[in-house]
Amino acid sequence: MRKHILTATLMVALAVPAFAQAPAATSLGSVTLTKKVMADGQPLAAGTYQVRLTGEHAKPAVGQSPDAETYVEFVRAGKVVAREVATVVTGSDIATVAKWRKPMANGVRVETLKGNDYVRVWIAKAGTHYLINLPAGA
Repeated sequence: MRKHILTATLMVALAVPAFAQAPAATSLGSVTLTKKVMADGQPLAAGTYQVRLTGEHAKPAVGQSPDAETYVEFVRAGKVVAREVATVVTGSDIATVAKWRKPMANGVRVETLKGNDYVRVWIAKAGTHYLINLPAGA
């Protein structure tokens, strides 16, 4: 009996770390920023970055869907250099939200917004739209 309990305990102890690992990050694509911006309060230099989902969602506001915002990472040379919140909009809802030109399917659009105060990174991936608004860097 003790042998079975020890074996079961060992199996559980070995299995828990496998389930506790964070999910693999999902790549949304590559973006090129033409000027310095701020991401999560930190400067992010102009350049090309891979953007990927972290699997973490931002705390929703009252009445907001728990999946309405998610964290993304900006990766350069295999290293995470910034993290920011992206607004998630389904393909069926984007027409009611967006009154401007959308990126092509599985495409990226980077634009400076009116007043030059923000840069919007808009990524369309697998029917879902991710909008990342970054304050212009000082």
